[in-house]
Amino acid sequence: MDSIAILDYGSQYTQLIARRVREMQVYCELFAWDTPRQRVEALRPIGYILSGGPSSVYEPDAPSLPDYVLESGVPILGICYGMQLLTHTLGGRVAPSGKREYGHAEITTLHPNPLLPEGNLKVWMSHGDRIEQTPPGFSVLASSPNSPIAAFGNAATRYYGVQFHPEVHHTPRGKEILQRFVFDICAAHPEWTPESIINQSVERIRAQVGKERVLAGVSGGVDSSVAAALVHRAVGSQLTAVFVDNGLLRLGEREQVESAFRKHLGAQLIIADAAQEFLDALAGITEPEKKRRIIGATFIRIFEEQARVLGNPPFLVQGTIYPDVVESSAPERSKAARIKTHHNVGGLPEDLSFQLVEPLRYLFKDEVRIVGETLGLPAELVWRQPFPGPGLAVRCLGEVNLERLERLRLADAIFTSELAQAGFLPHSRDESEQTSAQAFAVLLPVQSVGVMGDQRTYHEVVALRAVVSQDFMTADWCRLPHDLLARVASRIVNEVQGVNRVVYDITSKPPATIEWE
Repeated sequence: MDSIAILDYGSQYTQLIARRVREMQVYCELFAWDTPRQRVEALRPIGYILSGGPSSVYEPDAPSLPDYVLESGVPILGICYGMQLLTHTLGGRVAPSGKREYGHAEITTLHPNPLLPEGNLKVWMSHGDRIEQTPPGFSVLASSPNSPIAAFGNAATRYYGVQFHPEVHHTPRGKEILQRFVFDICAAHPEWTPESIINQSVERIRAQVGKERVLAGVSGGVDSSVAAALVHRAVGSQLTAVFVDNGLLRLGEREQVESAFRKHLGAQLIIADAAQEFLDALAGITEPEKKRRIIGATFIRIFEEQARVLGNPPFLVQGTIYPDVVESSAPERSKAARIKTHHNVGGLPEDLSFQLVEPLRYLFKDEVRIVGETLGLPAELVWRQPFPGPGLAVRCLGEVNLERLERLRLADAIFTSELAQAGFLPHSRDESEQTSAQAFAVLLPVQSVGVMGDQRTYHEVVALRAVVSQDFMTADWCRLPHDLLARVASRIVNEVQGVNRVVYDITSKPPATIEWE
């Protein structure tokens, strides 16, 4: 299978490059620029893409271009810093720009070439340096008022560079530019399809597991469900799925999980009914991080009990996806301040000695969903709204108890059902970019005065949150119609006991996070 290697120089957009290439059904992997040569070359790439980054190539300790990239003889595309790095390495000149260029810009293609469409192109710039002189053998392909060398290329070596970011949505024809590089210049074949992903995963799982038994902890979330479905496709009855009902689920969630695994997959599913244990452990706790730690510890203990009852199968399915791998393996990103503990609950005890089976390890979220659809999982599970591992406990601000959970559960169901009916929740990949990426209700530990039936009330407040986002790293609030919000608010106040006020959160991320806790 044809593959592209992407060398990461620290750009905030690097994962987007990989997603754009994968969307073309061409396999690619991200590597830190200083990854050992053997690991990168094991991919046998037919092309390299060098990402952007925050450094200046002329600084003493700036990240460099590994020798093996030029020695490979395959096409190279440098993006922003990657273009400057090609310039610096091959004998051109890069210098600080008299005017930094951030945001929207327009470039003009100077003559026909394999990489860029002809004419004027709107692009997204983000750089403080610029190329003063191209390396020998390179032609200038495009320019802008502030970047005389906005793109260049060498047709003989098939090395190309662009000063802008074609991977972001702010470059309208960026996808076409990347397609030109991948298909026209690298001559890649689109073989990374859902069927090929499933077939390769099944082969790897069977080779790893053999005849041994496998345990999967499923939450009802997309990742754990698709991971378990893939393993079930590979080893069938060797898999046992365990679903811990912690009492912190959304309305009808347990029934959805049961239906998906027993009806649609025919997989063995064990349900551990532990709602009371979680509620007892959370009694009186209001601090968000403490909630997370308690839920994680309780989950581990209950899951451990189930594993031992089943004789401690040697293999455990884990729904790790590619962004998790990329983030955890990039040292420069691991230095970021911790905003909150990860939504998903913690790892399992080492004394259980599981060997991990991670069939989604190299898939992005959108690929996980497509694989889930291809495996036959129901759309309501594959396209369900993202849900934090600690469940409603982090959307029930303040103390978590059964009464408040039921209040929140019903309010959330009203909100999401109305959104779905109005077409604001995705049910397929085609709808995912035009609808809310995540929507939910939050129960606030705040009481407000109201009037209901000529009586004074003093009840709690529900906040509604709906966001649009491509990658969840940033998000904007969803501009829902006022009549829809009015209908939701009216239903919640009338149908949910103990709520007399509804508000709508119109804060973007940043400065806020998507979740409230």
